[in-house]
Amino acid sequence: MGYNKYYSNKTSSRSQGHKKNTTVRITGLKVYVQNNDVDRALRKLKKKVANAGIVRELKDREYYEKPSERKRKEKARAVARWRKQESASRRKFARTQD
Repeated sequence: MGYNKYYSNKTSSRSQGHKKNTTVRITGLKVYVQNNDVDRALRKLKKKVANAGIVRELKDREYYEKPSERKRKEKARAVARWRKQESASRRKFARTQD
């Protein structure tokens, strides 16, 4: 039954939680080519794929990662986001002081 949840437009009858026999609509990413401008459509598709996080998820799933490693990496990402936000707010505060 192999289906790709990112590119399939078929319905799935997988049950969710306590509900049985519910259908889930799986939609894929679509980009329409207008005026034979394939390059523009390709740029839009790449942007949609990047925003959806598909490439990142594929890289994450390439190898098995222990849950403890996953937590450690997620915490490191959170700390990096916090530091970036703090440094931005300090720079903004320093500009207002001048």
